[in-house]
Amino acid sequence: MRIILLLLFICFPILVFTQDSIWLGKTTGKLPFLEYGIGDDRLGGAKMGYLDSNIQLKIIDSFNVDYKVRLSANHTAYIPKESVVLIRKERNRKIVHNPDLSGSFKVFGDADYDYVMVNLPAPMPYRSLQLIEPSRIVVDIFGVTSNTNWISQLKSVKEIRNTWYEQTEDDVFRVFIELKHSQHWGYKIDYDSTGKRLVVRVKRQPTVLDIRKLSIAIDAGHGGDNSGATGYSGTALEKEYTLLIAKELEKTLAKAGVKKLLMTRTKDTSLSMLDRAEMVRAFNPDLLLSIHLNSGNSDTVQGVSTYYRYIGFRSLSVAILNQLMSIGLKEYGNTGSFNFALNGPTEFPNALIEVAFLSNPQDEKKILNPKFRKLVAQKIYLGIVDWLKSLH
Repeated sequence: MRIILLLLFICFPILVFTQDSIWLGKTTGKLPFLEYGIGDDRLGGAKMGYLDSNIQLKIIDSFNVDYKVRLSANHTAYIPKESVVLIRKERNRKIVHNPDLSGSFKVFGDADYDYVMVNLPAPMPYRSLQLIEPSRIVVDIFGVTSNTNWISQLKSVKEIRNTWYEQTEDDVFRVFIELKHSQHWGYKIDYDSTGKRLVVRVKRQPTVLDIRKLSIAIDAGHGGDNSGATGYSGTALEKEYTLLIAKELEKTLAKAGVKKLLMTRTKDTSLSMLDRAEMVRAFNPDLLLSIHLNSGNSDTVQGVSTYYRYIGFRSLSVAILNQLMSIGLKEYGNTGSFNFALNGPTEFPNALIEVAFLSNPQDEKKILNPKFRKLVAQKIYLGIVDWLKSLH
């Protein structure tokens, strides 16, 4: 414990808080994110969402590796200290309700995307939600009160049906973006170069729902110095067999006519989750599939499971799970709100696939069989096809 505290002291300055002061800061680095609390597990704290860089923050407390930030009069969050640059200390900590004013909206499209542009006086923090039935994107902008008197909506949009806002609290400004299709295909939120326009870039549903027309990213879990789970026999390593399954999936999709494919790794390479996320974001796929193998505390636990974080992407993970169960794998379930790093991007539908349990002797025997791995790849492919058919 003393060593940990010493490292924290060396890496981060000690901030002094009083009843009448706060610290101002801004986000920095790659993929900064807010957390709901200081709770933690092997997947990290529960994330509220990712932020752009240079977002203004009001820091009101410090907890080990996190700062506590005030988003609005009634909302707080936590952010890793490594994602914050301190600017200065300010007095009047008690005065938290001093919201900025929003400006006009512009809703338009270009050749590839639809956009919602919100004028703001400064880069304020935000969070987003996906809603279904009907499909909508909701963005809460904190520390803002409406002074929006018009929303210009141009005919160049193809996916956005309508856009409006509500002032849900005195200093929480909520933007609604209603979509034309039931399926969410992804969106990105950031500020433009002025830092005063929040831009939501909405991905359109492909004109032709044909898997051959899609771009697909495949992530083979673990690799290099991260072996992942060890099999029941004590010799099989997760990193080796996720790569074998990923390569089978790549071959299956290519044979089916998919021309745009990305493999985050093709050999036993060490990659951080940040490396993988950046690589996939740069590729900008239509879909992301992460391949893993599960492990349990008991060797009797077995089966296949799929995972998603955002409700608008759930249908993809369910379609793949249904196909994989058709080959005799037991159902371990479909899990939502999952805090896995590659379930975090909002830009494209994604699914984490835990094919089976390496820690179970029956499942491990299947995983070691090349025919089974080829069949798994085929079923994942068919799951995507089923999902696309359901969207017509």
